[in-house]
Amino acid sequence: MQLKRKTVLVTGASSGIGLLVAGKLHENGYQVIGTSRNPEKHQAKLPFKVLPLDLNDDHSIASFGKLLFSEINTLDVLINNAGSLVNGLAEETPIALGKQQFETNFWGTIKLTNELLPYFRKQKHGKIITLGSLLGLVGLPYVSYYAASKHALEGYFKSLRFELNQFNIKVVMVEPMSFKTSIGESGTVATGTITDYDQFRQKVTAYTKTTFDQAPEPTPVITALLQTVKEKNPKFSYPVGKGSSIILLLQHFAYKIFEKSILKSVYASK
Repeated sequence: MQLKRKTVLVTGASSGIGLLVAGKLHENGYQVIGTSRNPEKHQAKLPFKVLPLDLNDDHSIASFGKLLFSEINTLDVLINNAGSLVNGLAEETPIALGKQQFETNFWGTIKLTNELLPYFRKQKHGKIITLGSLLGLVGLPYVSYYAASKHALEGYFKSLRFELNQFNIKVVMVEPMSFKTSIGESGTVATGTITDYDQFRQKVTAYTKTTFDQAPEPTPVITALLQTVKEKNPKFSYPVGKGSSIILLLQHFAYKIFEKSILKSVYASK
């Protein structure tokens, strides 16, 4: 008797980590559905089906469930991967840009999850895996709104997991450190205008660039995502990256050391 292939939906599957994990899942025999704002640009190059979805468009999200289930019968796993990055010092970042960061990273993810929850509840099974960030657990300079949006996702899904337990729906967060992906290149940078920050901005910009330039390939993130897809009873939280456990330990139990370490690294940047 042939076993049914599990179906996985990966948002933002046309580039970066989304593309990599969708490709690996396809190679491993899963039925993969990806999403993209412009699927027609990517479909011919991809081995899995890509559907249109824009997390900043309420109509696109509201019609997505019906579109998705015209292609599949059941959804076993949702991987919330799509997101964006806003760089900039907190005070210098326009509120409108901060709201846009939340609209994509937080509200877009939540709206899509809510759109698909009725299907998951009807099935009485499923798994919701969200790509967060270690910046959803710690805060660093120059990424205040990004970190805030990822912290918000952590809080939301920490609560949601209890509510969905009765329906046999598992909720997971994967929280990578900095890895080499396209998000750094495609991100938005707030323009610095406050002269009091000039020296610090110069240093933290250099620090951020060095961090992206020296970031490792995202193989461990892909491995963690595949692990959470395969596990029957995954944990809630999966920090990923060398030193992530130490960083979390320092922030919670030795904050002064954590703070001095970050500032020392920033001011040492050239």
